[in-house]
Parts: sequence; structure tokens; C-alpha cells
Amino acid sequence: MKRSAVLVMCLAVLFSIAFAAEPIKIGAVSPLGDITGKESTRAMQLAVKEINDAGGVLGRPLQLIIMDDEMKPASGAAAIDKLATVDKVDFFVGGMSSSVHLAEIPALKKYQKVTVWIGAADHNCENAVGADADWYFHLHPWDYQQGEGYGIAWTEIAKAYNIKIEKVFLAYEEGAFGTGSYTSYVDFFNQAKKGQGSWAAVMKQFVGASFKSASFGGGDYRAVLNQAKSFNPDLFVWAGYDADAIPIVAQAKEVNFTPKLFVGAPPGWPANYGKNPLAENVILYGMWSPTLSDVSPAAERFFNAYVKMYGEEPTGYFAPLGYINIYFLAEGIKKAGSLDKDAVIKALETVQFKDTALGEPLKITPSRVIKHQGFKYQKILQWQNGKQQVIWPLDLATAKLVYPFSFKK
Repeated sequence: MKRSAVLVMCLAVLFSIAFAAEPIKIGAVSPLGDITGKESTRAMQLAVKEINDAGGVLGRPLQLIIMDDEMKPASGAAAIDKLATVDKVDFFVGGMSSSVHLAEIPALKKYQKVTVWIGAADHNCENAVGADADWYFHLHPWDYQQGEGYGIAWTEIAKAYNIKIEKVFLAYEEGAFGTGSYTSYVDFFNQAKKGQGSWAAVMKQFVGASFKSASFGGGDYRAVLNQAKSFNPDLFVWAGYDADAIPIVAQAKEVNFTPKLFVGAPPGWPANYGKNPLAENVILYGMWSPTLSDVSPAAERFFNAYVKMYGEEPTGYFAPLGYINIYFLAEGIKKAGSLDKDAVIKALETVQFKDTALGEPLKITPSRVIKHQGFKYQKILQWQNGKQQVIWPLDLATAKLVYPFSFKK
């Protein structure tokens, strides 16, 4: 018993000595007033706690210093400056809005600290970062990668369910995120007209129209919905934010617009959205669903840990992305054996996860511009009886597609 007590005391002393070491500082920038930013930040905090409880990285604890970008470009840029000069962080993580990230990139380029970003789908962000930014890692798919994946997905779904998806309408918020999505759809449509690209087998007609998101003072979608109704698309997609999710479908019902496939493509969804009757059979583009816990041990571990820590379920894929954000960076630091910038970059280039909280592998490969891109495609999900069921990839499907869309009576 005495030996056991001595051993416990020695381990406690060693642990306290290790954690008396200077922490590894990670600066996180997210929109904390938005459900997406809130949940991704929570997931980062969860990952940091798990890693520190297991002994930290290189014998040092991780310290997450969080800044709120308020969904404002100026606030995002100021947050990067503050974290670099006042807090003197070692690394940058986080992100959500493309518009905000465009303003942050000049500051990130000024400091050139190793950055692992999970937000910003707009390819203009990639262009702004540039091909020579070895310090920059981007985990979220770019808009053109997502669009390519959707073309593959809808082609496979059309064949599997024997349906036509020839006329496509995109309603997009007028900021960088939405306009980037629109530009990508135009590019894919132009390729499809030539019989090229992933959309070639399905898209024959395409129309896009913008709206002002409720996140930025808008919220009236009737004009764009009536335009879509006149076009009578097989596939209707809106690209906006979580604040748009409920009112846009409510106003669609109001103007009697019922496309065969009603798709929402925000970065995150409002809490308890699936419990709203208007959500039934709405399709969503996303990288994660709680139902993935049935097929992915990593997704299950994340989900259970998040619920245990916060007492509620995450609502969108930015939560598991935030969790992966920290674990990916921590693994790179561990493999590098130091905080040396070049060593960490080389280590991160080789980090691979066979399974992640998103239920899929992670491997860094080049994209169109940058050298370090993570995930490529999103999944096709559908709200069914309050749950996000996986429809595509077909080999991961947890339910069959409900088609055509109609409002629940």
C-alpha cells in the first residue's frame, strides 16, 4: 500500500511538473453568436480538454485562446492581430464565414504562423491565400469541390431512384459565401452544356438569384422564391446561413412553392431545427450527421463526448470539424517533436486519419491553388422524423430518399 501511495504521489508530481511548462497557445477565431461558431468552439474546447487530460502534447498543455469575430470582417482581422501580438499564440485555428476570412487573410499572411482553418468555402479565399503559403492548411471543402461532389451525388441518386434532376435553381445570399457558390454552379453548368464535368449527366438548365441573408439584416425571400416557382426546378438549393433556415421554408410554403427536391446549404442549422414540422423531408448538404455514429467509431466517440460535456447534441458538422481541427494540429506537433514551423508543416503534410469525427478519412492533398487541402466533398442528408439521415454516399446511406418533397400537413 505504501509503495502504491508513493507511486501515485510521484506520478502526480511528474504530471504537475509537466503542466507547469509553458502552454502551447492556440488562437481560435469564430463567430460565437452564431450556432455554427459556438458549436465548433465548444468542440475545440472538448478536444483540448481530452488532450490535456491525456498528458498534453510534448509534455506541455494546450491553451485555447478564443476570439469572437462577430461575423464582421473587421473584427476577424482585429482578432488575428490581437492573438498574434498580445496573446502571442503559436498557431491559428477556427473560422466559418468566407467574408470574414477574406479580411483575415492579409493578417494571417503578415504573421505566417501555422494555420489550420475549418471555415470559408469561397474559392476567392483560396486565391487570396496563394500557392506559396506553406503554413496554411484548409480542412473544409472549397465551393468548387463541393459543387463537383454534388454533381457526382445527384447523378448517382438520379440513377438509383430513377428520377430526373435536369432543372436546377440556386438561391444564394449576396455575400462572399453565396456568390462563391453561385459562381461555382455557373462554372459547372457551363461544363455540363459541353458534356463535361460531374454535372454533365443531370443538369440541363440552371438559374440563380440572390437574397439578403437574415444574418445581415435581410429575411424576405419571397421574390427569389417566386422566381424559382416560375422556373419550376427539379432541384432547388438555397445557400445562406442558419438564420435563413426556418423563414425561407416558411415563406416557400406561403407562396406555395414545392420543388421536388428542396435543399438547404448553410454552414450550420438552428438548434432543434429537425423538430420543426417545416423541416420534414428538407434535404441538406453537410459533412456529418448523428446517425454516422452507427457506422463510424470516431464519429460515435465524438458525439458521446460532446453530449456528455455539454448536455445537448451538436446540430451541424462544424462541431466535429472543430474537434478534428485541434486533433489534427496536435498530431502534427506531436509528430514534429517541437514547435518549429518547418517541422510542424512537414509533419502535418503526412498526418492521416483513417476515421474521423466526420465518419471519413482525412489526408492532406493539393487543391486548385493551395498545397494543403483536407476534405473534398460533403454528404447529402435529409431531415426525416427529426433526424438527419444520410442519403449519399449510397454506401453510407442510413435511409432512403423521400421523394418528392412536400410540406407536412
